[in-house]
Amino acid sequence: MAGPLKGLRVLDLSRVLAGPWCSQMLADMGAEVIKIERPGRGDDTRSWGPPYVKDRDGRDTPDAAYFFATNRGKKSVTVDFTRPEGQALIRELAAVSDVLLENLKVGDLARYGLAYEDLSAVNPRLVYCSITGFGQTGPLASRPGYDFIIQAMGGLMSVTGERDDRPGGGPQKLGIAYADLATGMHAAIAVLAALVQRGVSGRGQYIDLALLDVQVASMAVMAMNYFIGGQVPGRHGNAHANIVPYEVFQAADGPLVLAVGNDAQFRRLCEVAGVPQLGDDARFASNAGRVRNRVELIALLQEIIATRPALAWEEALCAVDVPAGRINDMAQVFELPQVRARGLRIELPHPLAGQVPLVGSPFHFSDTPVSYHLPPPRLGEHTDEVLAGLLGRSADDIAALRAAGVL
Repeated sequence: MAGPLKGLRVLDLSRVLAGPWCSQMLADMGAEVIKIERPGRGDDTRSWGPPYVKDRDGRDTPDAAYFFATNRGKKSVTVDFTRPEGQALIRELAAVSDVLLENLKVGDLARYGLAYEDLSAVNPRLVYCSITGFGQTGPLASRPGYDFIIQAMGGLMSVTGERDDRPGGGPQKLGIAYADLATGMHAAIAVLAALVQRGVSGRGQYIDLALLDVQVASMAVMAMNYFIGGQVPGRHGNAHANIVPYEVFQAADGPLVLAVGNDAQFRRLCEVAGVPQLGDDARFASNAGRVRNRVELIALLQEIIATRPALAWEEALCAVDVPAGRINDMAQVFELPQVRARGLRIELPHPLAGQVPLVGSPFHFSDTPVSYHLPPPRLGEHTDEVLAGLLGRSADDIAALRAAGVL
């Protein structure tokens, strides 16, 4: 069966990560996504390697793993929209699309007659989503947005990393481009909400989405701790500011994460650890007490946890509903029986590579499951198909545009 967004057409002028992450989610759910790329070069991430995807003979293809992470399910069409002929093509495509995504700098598309005001005049039902670093308004609107900078400016790095007085202390970025990925997810939510509203009003609308806004909003509990407590939150490494014990411990053979969220779980932890008296100790019986006496408690628990292997702890604690888990690397993640059972590694046929592995969608719909109908496209792979089939351009017309460097 087709996904829940079957029949929806998305014109994707975005590149790199936040926008493509959004459009890949929409594609997985059944939308037709037409990815507009620069002739001869394409999305920047095609060259962001190594590693590059290998062909059947083991040689590097032109496309990096980074590009494959965010572009399955899409049709690649090359158009130079800095040229009048290219602008005309974008307007024609927007006229028959439901959604347009873009993440150019503020005002860039307006220079080419492709701003929301221009395209909504052609298609009043168009939902137009602009993703920028800082939004369309405010003193920093003209700055380009980069995930690393947004993690820094938006507060995430101030609460991520070990304390300054500990070895390796100092602010850290996350190991993934969190601001980009979170903005891509917010973009998908906003687009779908605007489509629901279009079903009521009959009109599309403009969405102004900024990485900084998403990052600040995502500070959630940390922001509220600051608002309510009046103290600027600091870094706690792998520990939790408000819950104890909630951090990494060293078991006999490697690291183990404990995430003890309430007093009952703590008492069960103490029973499994062979120290039930700690569960009734006035210093540790309540979470507030454990937070106040964090240093002493963590030292006691670390000594005990070091006596058994991590897997033994994980199995014993999970058996009594105390959250615990080992820290897995990527190879171990995709060997987990649970990850396999949930279908989080998929393979799709690819014209150069034969088969390519990809990370599956986390969406599970009962009636309209996600579909993996297209692998990440080769640059310009669908240009002729889309221009001829969707816009009715003749073979001679397409050839002339290609010869002129527009495609």
